Amino acid sequence: MTQLPHPSAAPASEAGPAPDRSPDETRLILPQEAIFDRARIAEEIARLWPAGTALSAARPQIVALLSEARRSGMEAIARALADSPRASGPARRSYTWLTDCLVETAYRLATDRAHPVPNPTKSERLALVAVGGYGRGEMAAYSDVDLLFLTPWKITPWAESVIESMLYLLWDLKLKVGHASRTVKDCLRLARQDYTIRTSLVECRPLFGDAALARELSEKLWTDLFRSTAPEFIEAKLAERAERHRKQGGQRYMVEPNVKEGKGGLRDLQSLFWIGKYLYGVSDSAQLVRHGLFTREEFDTFVRAEDFLWAVRLHLHAIAGRAVDQLSFDMQVEVARAMGYTDRGGRRAVEWFMQDYFRHATQVGDLTRIFLSALEATHVKSEPMLTRLLSRPKKAKPPYAIKQNRLTVGDDEAFLADKLNMLRIFEEAVRTGTLLHPDAMRLLSLNRHLIDDGMRRDPEAARIFFDTLLKHANPERALRRMNELGILSAWIPEFEPIVALMQFNMYHSYTVDEHTIQVISNLARIERGELEEELPVASKILKKGVNRKVLYTAMLLHDIGKGRDEDHSVVGARIARTVCPRLGLKKRECETVEWLVRYHLVMSDMAQKRDIADPATVRDFAKAVKSQERLDLLTVLTVCDIRGVGPNVWNNWKASLLRALYRQTRRALEDGLEAINREERGTEARRKLRAALGDWDEKALRTETSRHYPPYWQGLHVTAHVDFAELLREADADGIRLKLTPDEDRDATRVCFVMQDHPGIFSRMCGALALVGANIKDARTFTTKDGWATAAFWIQDGEGAPYEAAKLPRLRSMIERTMNGEVVARDAFRDRDRLKKRERAFTVPTSITFDNDGSEIYTIIEVDTRDRPGLLYDLTRTLAAANVYIASAVVATYGEQVVDSFYVKDLFGLKFHAENRQKALERRLREAIARGAERAAE
Repeated sequence: MTQLPHPSAAPASEAGPAPDRSPDETRLILPQEAIFDRARIAEEIARLWPAGTALSAARPQIVALLSEARRSGMEAIARALADSPRASGPARRSYTWLTDCLVETAYRLATDRAHPVPNPTKSERLALVAVGGYGRGEMAAYSDVDLLFLTPWKITPWAESVIESMLYLLWDLKLKVGHASRTVKDCLRLARQDYTIRTSLVECRPLFGDAALARELSEKLWTDLFRSTAPEFIEAKLAERAERHRKQGGQRYMVEPNVKEGKGGLRDLQSLFWIGKYLYGVSDSAQLVRHGLFTREEFDTFVRAEDFLWAVRLHLHAIAGRAVDQLSFDMQVEVARAMGYTDRGGRRAVEWFMQDYFRHATQVGDLTRIFLSALEATHVKSEPMLTRLLSRPKKAKPPYAIKQNRLTVGDDEAFLADKLNMLRIFEEAVRTGTLLHPDAMRLLSLNRHLIDDGMRRDPEAARIFFDTLLKHANPERALRRMNELGILSAWIPEFEPIVALMQFNMYHSYTVDEHTIQVISNLARIERGELEEELPVASKILKKGVNRKVLYTAMLLHDIGKGRDEDHSVVGARIARTVCPRLGLKKRECETVEWLVRYHLVMSDMAQKRDIADPATVRDFAKAVKSQERLDLLTVLTVCDIRGVGPNVWNNWKASLLRALYRQTRRALEDGLEAINREERGTEARRKLRAALGDWDEKALRTETSRHYPPYWQGLHVTAHVDFAELLREADADGIRLKLTPDEDRDATRVCFVMQDHPGIFSRMCGALALVGANIKDARTFTTKDGWATAAFWIQDGEGAPYEAAKLPRLRSMIERTMNGEVVARDAFRDRDRLKKRERAFTVPTSITFDNDGSEIYTIIEVDTRDRPGLLYDLTRTLAAANVYIASAVVATYGEQVVDSFYVKDLFGLKFHAENRQKALERRLREAIARGAERAAE
């Protein structure tokens, strides 16, 4: 039998399938002996298993020896990688070398010692072939070991014994082995039927055994399969890629990306190489340049992206101690540290790391488009069927041209002679509804340096840019492509720092630049009439008419100050002051954009962190906006901004708060601030209650309308007033009455409590609701003149939705049990108040402020800190223990961060003005937060 030597580097052949490369010592991260000392291991095995003895006697010691060799080898590679954290190529080749050595040892033991055949027959031939990632010679610490046992005909008892012995030994070494035993004929037949098998065979690498048999497989794959089926293989890989992306979330800016399977990840790069290898038999990705699929510069980008993504994957495996490819939040912090990133410039190391990650992922997407376009140009890949059937042939005027149904440049020299064409082409693309051809993208990317200060101040350039934004239905498409090609950052250099900038929190689903484009996309959708039913106020504002140039510019710049060691709204306003005149905006327009950027969070904060039923809240907001024009612009900006944070952030709760604040502020601006006073609201609320309780007698109505203090009438909707009236009518001194009502307008369930008032009752309610898993969004508590406590809570389930009607009886029962003392909240939270591992990477500094101006009769205590299940209960219990009366609590959650705002007064009904009292309360609240955080981290 002709035996294959231990794998070593072989020269590439240009005619047909080239022999695959294997790791050689000069390309490893350490000398071979430092990873696996083959000579020493062979001597040890000979000592442990003397000739003539059974394998069973020596097996435990051999397994222990090889296990220790594997462990020490992996540790050596991991240490070397820690010293050179970006040396992904040498590291992955080293893991392959270590695996080769273990597999070779198992093979030699099985064939030479356990089952020797001195004179093998023709049927007793066996070739061991590495396939898949192992065949490619690229492995992380815990990658799968995919093996093909190749036989000439039906498997013989000898081959079966060899394979069994090998596999049991490899499994004992805790290797994750994928294996198949096939003939050459089987391989060809199955590869025709299954693209997964076919792809794995593209990467086949002969290891040991019969060389002629392995060579026969390689040659027949090329001549009988690959050469004649390239188009169908490409289509299959692209369909597989699309489905993989769909499963991973559909876009590359997922906040916890999968470095292997996600969009812009390693699998995308590998797919390009597989296709190139399938078509041309290349053994090295550098040969893709020779075949015209990439330019040299693009190949360099390919290598940088591959090295970076592999480094991330290698560190993930090393840190986790197992096969992990998901960059979860906690892993992002660890990998960033391992790769040498540090905190600087007001940003955490993990944010710098993830910005690099997303920039590489974007480049992988660019390379994929270029690669596929090159295949279409050579007719190896066909255009999508839908494009061929539905699209009419497009025509373009010089200097443009249509190529493969996409817009490109007909004459490079003529195009570049007028550098304004660097912007015009995007306007032309959205005007004609045509995608940019990769050739045009290449040209733009290579010549973006032509966009200089002179062009940035050219009024004609500004006109072209605003035409792209304002004159067409989908400006976000042009902006996204401008951003990916670096044109947007060249045009507005201040935009460059936020490109691919990740905000390390659980609230934002996108990088800052992608969020900005999502915000503008929301605005365009409203203008197209797609969201009229969902966003009636914003739609009405835009139909009425606003300064669209101001609005689009404000949206483009609203987060441009992020990533600095300063409030991004302040930085952004300063940047807007520079950018707006350069874009040709008039003085008043510049001032409005600057104001919108500076205060783009004010409306959201007022609506979500303050009690908008308090007239002082509306008056303060009206004083801030000053005019109906600014109110309209800020409302649209706020709606689009919140919707652009992530897929599940916008809901009816936020919509109802913003609508209410908009309506009340508009009224205050039109009719004067006194139009929203408490007394008028109370009179109107009592009138509505009387109408709703038309079947009550006058005495009962008079009792109900006179038993409440003024704050009660302004803080609740009439439906809540009706619930409380009915609960109070049947209340008894020893019992607890409650009613659960779906509040569809707010996407929440309203829980109304009535019981005898006593200290700490509000905290008990918070504890009961938290223990049933409810997320408290808003809470109001009032005391009647005759001693009853009335409290209304708006809650959502774990998915941020109102509770289903079928779940309300059980929810009610659990709340009653807790309120009646059958469950002690303080004890129960010890087991439930735990942070998930992936969430522990987030740190939110605690900030506690006291505001005596934001409400006429209450002090507002705002607690901004790390969220956890029992937090609200801890805070309200602490306030109750300090004899603080809580009138209402407003809860705003932003991922892992929460802002709890309490409207409070002391036992005498006074505000907390004294600084020493404020400091004492703050100290107690911080102690409660710290104790809870320790409990949650246990």
